[in-house]
Amino acid sequence: MKGLVVGLMTTPKYNEWWGKRINDNTPKLNQENSWSIEESFRVIPSELEIIRQDFEKRNADLEKKIEQMEEEKINLRLVLDVQKLETEKSRKEKNKAEEELGSLKTDYKKLRLSMRTAGLGKTSEQWRAEIREEKDKADRWKQKFQEMQSIEIKIPQ
Repeated sequence: MKGLVVGLMTTPKYNEWWGKRINDNTPKLNQENSWSIEESFRVIPSELEIIRQDFEKRNADLEKKIEQMEEEKINLRLVLDVQKLETEKSRKEKNKAEEELGSLKTDYKKLRLSMRTAGLGKTSEQWRAEIREEKDKADRWKQKFQEMQSIEIKIPQ
């Protein structure tokens, strides 16, 4: 094998490295700006990865909000059902009360009619007036009776 050597071919970076080396070793790192091994191996996410992570976070937040809204929707439906039942119950009670009121009105009218027929629906003044009339009638009949007795006594038998 034949080889041809033409001169040193080095890059500027190699020349810079060669100038910084100490004691035939690699150059020492500046400790002030150095990173730990973990930091130096850390993967820096790309812009697309950052956007994807942000999207996933927002998506998770929105899913939580959707779940909360669905729970609230279920709770509101339950409240609505309870209110519908209470409304229906109130409506039935109202109808029953109206029927009972109508029945009571009818019974009251019948009672008033029977009281008028029996004469029980009078006030105390009306009763006093009726008693006076009856006393006056009784007094007239008493007078007539006495007159008749006096006429009978006068008639010889």
